[in-house]
Amino acid sequence: MSFERTIFITGGYGFIGSHFVRLCLQKGCRVINLDALTYAASQGTLKDIEKDELRYHFQKGQIQDRDLVRSIFSKFKPSMVINFAAETHVDRSIDSPRAFIDTNILGAFTLLEESYSFFNTLTEKEKENFKFLHISTDEVFGSCPGDAYKEDAPYNPSSPYAASKASADLLIKSFYHTYNFPVLITNCTNNYGPYQFPEKLIPLMVIRAHSEQPLPIYGSGMQIRDWLYVEDHVEAIWSVLQVGKTGNTYNIAGLNGEVPNKVVVEEICTIFDNIRPRQNKASYRELITYVTDRPGHDFRYALNIEKIKRDIRWSPKVNFREGLKKTVGWYLENDWWWQEILAKGYQAERLGLRK
Repeated sequence: MSFERTIFITGGYGFIGSHFVRLCLQKGCRVINLDALTYAASQGTLKDIEKDELRYHFQKGQIQDRDLVRSIFSKFKPSMVINFAAETHVDRSIDSPRAFIDTNILGAFTLLEESYSFFNTLTEKEKENFKFLHISTDEVFGSCPGDAYKEDAPYNPSSPYAASKASADLLIKSFYHTYNFPVLITNCTNNYGPYQFPEKLIPLMVIRAHSEQPLPIYGSGMQIRDWLYVEDHVEAIWSVLQVGKTGNTYNIAGLNGEVPNKVVVEEICTIFDNIRPRQNKASYRELITYVTDRPGHDFRYALNIEKIKRDIRWSPKVNFREGLKKTVGWYLENDWWWQEILAKGYQAERLGLRK
């Protein structure tokens, strides 16, 4: 069986990575998925494709395991590397930053170095098709007080998580400028959609509303984000892989306006009011509570995506209200997925007031 290409994906059991794995398989590619299966990864996310041994291979392990990464290159000889692997939750980076340094900086560097070493074994023709794409975040730019940030905006990270992602971005850019290694970077806004781990704002609020628990919001709830539906995001990544110019960074955003966290939670309450009214006829909004804000909480993130619209001809398709309804519906219809996570003890550890 022939494949369009073999793609080495790290973090393929994570939220965004798993959606990209599915997209690559739909496009006729063979996928090699390296994932450490940390707390935020669920094998149930891809359980329907795991038996497809011709097109899909999973390897458990960490990207900072140099010997393991090297063996994957040697065995599968991928034509592209997509790095989703990362510790991503800001609260956790505040509480325990070391894991973010290990994975997001040292791990990314190990993957980058081994990718470059493999690249140098390729023929000139094979080198023309090889790409290394790193998935980053809008948080590397810090809070945005004015016009939405373009790709060349200076980095100003506020949390250990954002600082670790910024560090990886800079290392990757240096390999392009120093070695002419064909890298690409994408910076995205807040993602949402099916299979997002319950510690994140939207799934956390959906799960808590489902059982009519309090809905905690940090501070005043006026922190502003642009929300990007995950399927739009992975389509953008695929488009960047096809026509993106190596050495470039591309911003990806949902263009859904800038929505305060408070409004996001209120919209979720409205959806629940319409599809599952409370027995006492009270609105789910009565469950909203306000809790002490987290340290260094950026007020606003905003990305300018004119570059990807112009050069890649990509624009998001899913508006926020439509995507939010689809997301709430998915969590209610697929409670088996998040119930498995809660059954492993996650609820006792974190579900409380974290998001």
